[in-house]
Amino acid sequence: MAKKEGWKGRFYEDFEVGDVYEHPLGRTVTTTDNIWFTLLTQNTAPIHFDHHYASQTEFRRPLVDSTFTLALVTGQSVTDVSQNVFANLGWEEVRLPAPVFEGDTIYSRSEVLSKRESRSRPDVGIVTVRTEGYNQDGTVVISFKRTLMVYKRDHAPHMPRLNPPERR
Repeated sequence: MAKKEGWKGRFYEDFEVGDVYEHPLGRTVTTTDNIWFTLLTQNTAPIHFDHHYASQTEFRRPLVDSTFTLALVTGQSVTDVSQNVFANLGWEEVRLPAPVFEGDTIYSRSEVLSKRESRSRPDVGIVTVRTEGYNQDGTVVISFKRTLMVYKRDHAPHMPRLNPPERR
């Protein structure tokens, strides 16, 4: 039996301008997600956690905290974009063209916009992507540009793997 190495994410050399990554995991947002995230971040807007209040708005139901949507879609992109991140440098042009509601399932994709060598750190390169999150109907609910430093191949910290003894 051959031992196969698992996916370790992309390194700087693997990014090509114009590539689009359809991120593999979707995530259904629950009421608990929305309430916990809102309260953890001390967001006091009742539209996110008071169902009675929200029922009186034009939406008739709670809106999902937009910073949760940003965090979720960023997280969905890690497997393809930033598994080997040295540091995030920033998010720009965050847009929320449609609301997210409890019960929506969010999917995402990223396009590589640019890449360049770091001028100050020879072990990393700088990559910029545009990421979109969309719901189960294909409606885009968030888009943003993210710039990050990504390790070059053979320069990322070693990730130790402890293996159990071989079975006999």
